[in-house]
Amino acid sequence: MPAFFSRRQLMAWAAALAACVPAMHTTAHAQSTAQAPALDGPVSLVVGYAPGGSTDRIARLIAERLTPKLGVKVSVENRPGEGGRLAAKEVKRTPAGQNVLMLGNPAVMVVAPLVFKDAGYDPDKDFVPVSQVSSYDFALAVGNKLQLDRAMFLVGRLWAHPEEAVFGVPATGSLPHFFGLMLGDALSVQPQIKGYGGSAPLSADLIGGNLPIAIDTLDSLYAQHVAGKVRILAVSGKKRAGFAPHIPTFREAGMKIDADGWNTFFAPSTMAPAKVQLLAGAIHDVMKDPGLQKAADALYITPVVSNAAETAQMLRAYRQQWEPVVRRSGFQP
Repeated sequence: MPAFFSRRQLMAWAAALAACVPAMHTTAHAQSTAQAPALDGPVSLVVGYAPGGSTDRIARLIAERLTPKLGVKVSVENRPGEGGRLAAKEVKRTPAGQNVLMLGNPAVMVVAPLVFKDAGYDPDKDFVPVSQVSSYDFALAVGNKLQLDRAMFLVGRLWAHPEEAVFGVPATGSLPHFFGLMLGDALSVQPQIKGYGGSAPLSADLIGGNLPIAIDTLDSLYAQHVAGKVRILAVSGKKRAGFAPHIPTFREAGMKIDADGWNTFFAPSTMAPAKVQLLAGAIHDVMKDPGLQKAADALYITPVVSNAAETAQMLRAYRQQWEPVVRRSGFQP
């Protein structure tokens, strides 16, 4: 064997090696593709409410963008019933091979397991968090009959007349219900919670003057606020909502309280971890789309870009905030 190589030999071997690189790269890429989890069928995004609500709207915005990204049909399935719990119980039983995600909210994944003796599912054992996709604020609104335009004026009135602290909410046991209790603690008043059969009758009573004060999600009240039919005095976020920058937060109004709600995708625990990771990554990328974010703002929805680890951390902090409030209320369905 020669102890050294000629210049001609080195150049020839270099050329041969360069010729091999594309083939090596192609082989490695093929191996990587073969190892990647594959979606062997369409994807269903299950919403536990009727079409038209904020949960349904954000699900449809995501579905239409996930379809081209994943290369399979992504559709929204509405399975209303039992305040969203029916969908959770059905998704829990999804066979391992099916591509099904549930878009859940705090009422289903935090409150229901605390207030029902048996909700029919366990959020920790039966589901895996995939990705948070939106958040929403709660809003404190008054009817025009009160003629108040600042939260501090309402606070002063409630301190002088605590019997007037009647908070209308879309339903007893809802997040606005428990936020109303949190607000009462912050204001040192004992509110009476008056539950309605949804946001529509709540708004109707507020507009008609039959209810002086309402607490609901910001998106549910904002259209009436813009139309001048009610006045939103404060929102519960840590910062002002992007689509409503003129409305102050409770902290800006002098009240040390903030809270929010969310919509988060959950996979049944039977789903393969690799498939969960694939779907989480695709949803994360879709939520970064400026077109989706603009469309969400137009629907009064605050989009969130989050990965699985960040979503799990958010859920832990959320339970720590809300579980004591729910348990202390003694609420039972």
